[in-house]
Amino acid sequence: MLKQILKYGLIAGLIAGIPMLGLTLAMKDHPPTSWGMAVGYLTMLIAFTTIFLAIKRKRDIEHGGIIRFWPAVGLGLGISVIASVIYVLCWEAALAASGIDFIGAYSETLIEEQKAKGASAEAIAALAAEMQQLATDYANPLFRMPLTFTEIFPIGVLVTLVSAGLLRNSRFLPLQRT
Repeated sequence: MLKQILKYGLIAGLIAGIPMLGLTLAMKDHPPTSWGMAVGYLTMLIAFTTIFLAIKRKRDIEHGGIIRFWPAVGLGLGISVIASVIYVLCWEAALAASGIDFIGAYSETLIEEQKAKGASAEAIAALAAEMQQLATDYANPLFRMPLTFTEIFPIGVLVTLVSAGLLRNSRFLPLQRT
């Protein structure tokens, strides 16, 4: 099972990490946009289809069409951890290679949105102070890396639970023997 976790986790991590790395390098001078977040999470969801494929393969090929819920969850969570670590490493590489001030650009975007909504000066000042504290914290890799991990890992957990729940039923997408 460890071999499958590493194989599918590496594939998922690269599917999620490489586009994020490429987009970060290509758009380093532009502040983050709402569509960028949507594309990022869609890419993560696509990457985690490897969990479904790994569980289905284990059920159909190795276990003769049957898999219990908890072993399937274990496989999916293992893949999620490996993929999330690779994603974090890709983000760290993107930050190092591009030299972007991600939190600075993110903060500016949030503050401008609040100004456009007509927020009070006190609310904007409080947000600016909060963003300054976030920038200070984010400069520390021991803060930034776990935060980045929590961006992607919950999606892997969700895909794992759904996949394990569906695939424990041997009648759901059974192996078609020719």
